[in-house]
Amino acid sequence: MTNTRDLILKLKEVREEKGYSYNDIIKMMEQNNDYLSKATLSRLFGEGSEEMSFKYEETIRPVANALLDIDNIEEDDTMDTQAMKSLLKYKSRYIEELENRIKELESALDKQKIKASERLDNERSQWSKSIEFLKEQVAYKDKRMDLLLASVQEKDQLHKQMLDKLLLCSECKMIKNHEN
Repeated sequence: MTNTRDLILKLKEVREEKGYSYNDIIKMMEQNNDYLSKATLSRLFGEGSEEMSFKYEETIRPVANALLDIDNIEEDDTMDTQAMKSLLKYKSRYIEELENRIKELESALDKQKIKASERLDNERSQWSKSIEFLKEQVAYKDKRMDLLLASVQEKDQLHKQMLDKLLLCSECKMIKNHEN
């Protein structure tokens, strides 16, 4: 239907037609809870501004709301003005819908992040418990191996003592000599 260039030209036309000053426009915007500086307004209404780039939501929409009263399409508005107001209403609703959709998606993303974080924390906790259990098992096995090694060493010691006694035993020597 229209582009930003046409909208800026229309805003300039309305301002000139109604003789609004920048202060008048600022007051009208403040009534709509919008604000722009005089410097921004002078750039928007300056010569050749229709060829410049302005952010729709931050700059053009507040001025259009104030000058065109887009919420009220009046019978004495020209077809161009009615079309412009309809387009601005549509754009405003569409932007609002997109902003709501963004909020919904951000909320869904936050919920997914929370779920993923909780799942990760749960897995981390389970792995931590498993690691602690395995450490305890290794310590228990080490203790048992130490006891077993001590038992084997004690047995070896006893075996050596018995062998030494056997070799030194005089009766054992007789038996051995007797066998030969």
